[in-house]
Amino acid sequence: MRLSDFWERMELALGVDYARSWAADFHVPLLDGRTVDIALAEGEDTQVVWRAVHETLGLAPKFR
Repeated sequence: MRLSDFWERMELALGVDYARSWAADFHVPLLDGRTVDIALAEGEDTQVVWRAVHETLGLAPKFR
């Protein structure tokens, strides 16, 4: 998944204003407690990060 696709999904799921804030502040247990921003900066695959976000937020299957 391209990074632009990842952010598009984040904005659809959380809203344009909240997506970046959540990514910077929320420590995702499925990412070993890292935030989305830290995981991406450390080179974690965007698909892995998205799956962790999807599960953490309990998003509908249509967001997968």
